[in-house]
Amino acid sequence: MRSDTLLVELEDLMPRFGYRIRKEKGNFRGGSCVMEGEKLIMVNRNLPLDTQIASLARLIHGMDHASLFIKPQVRQALEEIWARYADRTEPGLDFDGEP
Repeated sequence: MRSDTLLVELEDLMPRFGYRIRKEKGNFRGGSCVMEGEKLIMVNRNLPLDTQIASLARLIHGMDHASLFIKPQVRQALEEIWARYADRTEPGLDFDGEP
């Protein structure tokens, strides 16, 4: 699956977890927060697509995704990303490999 397609698919999943996505430019990696009672996911549009995908995959990994229907191709891509980063257990190392 192409990176741009996968990114759109992952972004489309977020409302099903109760999150709204904001894509902004700036000096940040991205992540989730609650602002004035609204659950948000911030995505830095300046980062490469693969880094944006890894950031969303990290967030999905921490959510209750097992009971949610995810397209088989998307789920396979997520499982491959999760496996790639599963052995990164160093303290302070983010899921996308950045401190």
